[in-house]
Amino acid sequence: MELDLTVNGERHQIVVAPGDTLLSVLRNTLGLTGTKESCGRGECGACTVLMGNKPVMSCMLLAVEVGADVTTIEGLTDTSLDLRESFAQAYGFQCGFCTSGQIVRAEALLMRATPESLNRQIVTEAMGGNICRCTGYTQIVDAVELCARRRGLWANEDTP
Repeated sequence: MELDLTVNGERHQIVVAPGDTLLSVLRNTLGLTGTKESCGRGECGACTVLMGNKPVMSCMLLAVEVGADVTTIEGLTDTSLDLRESFAQAYGFQCGFCTSGQIVRAEALLMRATPESLNRQIVTEAMGGNICRCTGYTQIVDAVELCARRRGLWANEDTP
């Protein structure tokens, strides 16, 4: 099947099989390997990308079902520098395998956030769709909070 797909602002006309997932197209056809494959069942979040501005598990979405522009971790290179720095400063990653999915999901949260809408519970719940076997999540939530504070999106004083 011929598919017209916009990824990271670049339009691609590609041929895909009806059963090809978005993840396989991103990695194998377009060479965007920042999106990781882990569970293959939509349970871990390593394959998280944005469709429109909504985080989706690309391993569970058929490429032919994509209904909006796709943004991968590579497409967030410029806009998420402060988020990546916050992850480093808060020790939000260790092995790094889940980091691209974590950054994508966190960026989706921060894109729609207002100072009144964020607190640790909201961040914790939003990041719950991505599994990290190394950090125990506290540092990930700390990293998102740190970035939100720097962006002026954190009016809550529920943590130091």
